Amino acid sequence: MSDFDDLKESLSARKAQHLYRTRRLLAGPQQPLQQVDGQSILSFCSNDYLGLANHPNVKKAATEAITEFGVGSGASHLVNGHSELHHKLELALAEFTGRDRAVLFSTGFMANLGTVSALVGRGDAVIQDKWNHASLIDAGLSSGAKFKRYQHCDMPSLVRQIESVDAKRKLIVTDGVFSMDGDIAPLDQMASIAEQTNACLMIDDAHGLGVLGDTGAGSAEYFGLDQTRLPVLMGTLGKACGTFGAFVAGSEAMVETLIQNARSYIYTTALPPAVAAASLASLEIIKHESWRREHLNNMISMLRAGVEKIGFTLMPSSTPIQPVLIGEEALALSISRQLEARGLLVTAIRPPTVPEKTSRLRITLSASHTEIQVKQLLEALSDIFQGLSEQDLESLDAARTRVSLDEIS
Repeated sequence: MSDFDDLKESLSARKAQHLYRTRRLLAGPQQPLQQVDGQSILSFCSNDYLGLANHPNVKKAATEAITEFGVGSGASHLVNGHSELHHKLELALAEFTGRDRAVLFSTGFMANLGTVSALVGRGDAVIQDKWNHASLIDAGLSSGAKFKRYQHCDMPSLVRQIESVDAKRKLIVTDGVFSMDGDIAPLDQMASIAEQTNACLMIDDAHGLGVLGDTGAGSAEYFGLDQTRLPVLMGTLGKACGTFGAFVAGSEAMVETLIQNARSYIYTTALPPAVAAASLASLEIIKHESWRREHLNNMISMLRAGVEKIGFTLMPSSTPIQPVLIGEEALALSISRQLEARGLLVTAIRPPTVPEKTSRLRITLSASHTEIQVKQLLEALSDIFQGLSEQDLESLDAARTRVSLDEIS
């Protein structure tokens, strides 16, 4: 149909299935107390894990850079858009992650698409965790390499998939921290498997950078993996760093290969220099204010203890991503709306982002949250749980059983 009349039917069906998504209008900065859709609300759904998106030093660095460099970068990195600030940030990220070099990308999605396609193609193989981020899945599918997926964090399954392919290059790809479950990939085991099978390991550390490791350098630091054992490290700057953009770090040869061959790097405008300046300021805070990670971990422990006492089921996670398993899409949406009516914003995550019947409330914590605010969330969850019907409780039990039996893997 030239006028796409069937699109309206598809949208109506999505609404009927409780899968329709809407955008909210945020007025003001990212912080726990926000103005959303015209009302004051306490947010528990931001990825600003260290509370840096509105930090005065980060804002000052950005505004000063705008005065000196202007707003836009004007061109791609390979034309004349690669500023001194971009270069300083790449050097700082390489040092921070313990790698030879780093190269900036405009987004994490673009970093993953460009990196996978530049490193593997026809005649090669890419082997991915089934729960990887959509950008990694798309990157693998579009690379032209043989595409295999192993069961979530299942090392015997990973080995079987590697051994099932005959390929010149084999790239193992995983999230460091999984965005919808908050669990951490067993990177130490994966690095050993990669060595034993002559494969290369790549991680997307979007949700680990800044949060994990003694200095906040992420999943690689958490497991003590250098660039020999973990050759391809992607990280994003829009989460714990509180700014925007992404990078890939590793050896000189690997990074230079991306600069020469990654289409999503070559054919796009560079980040605004002011964003690079803001990210440099964020890195300094991450390195020198370890109390942010300590406080964040305290908030995580407090939330987990409280939710378990209430009776809800938490997914196994030690990171700021704390998913409360609900199951039915309609029930997850209902609880999210009840929380919002109490002035609390917690997003209901539903298919296709997660498997059917595993919808959840994705609670994310920040170093900016206080004990009083976490207690406020726990009190609201307790009130809502007490008001659940027998049918609702049966739904929660069914979801718990489904996950325990690994039916969603």
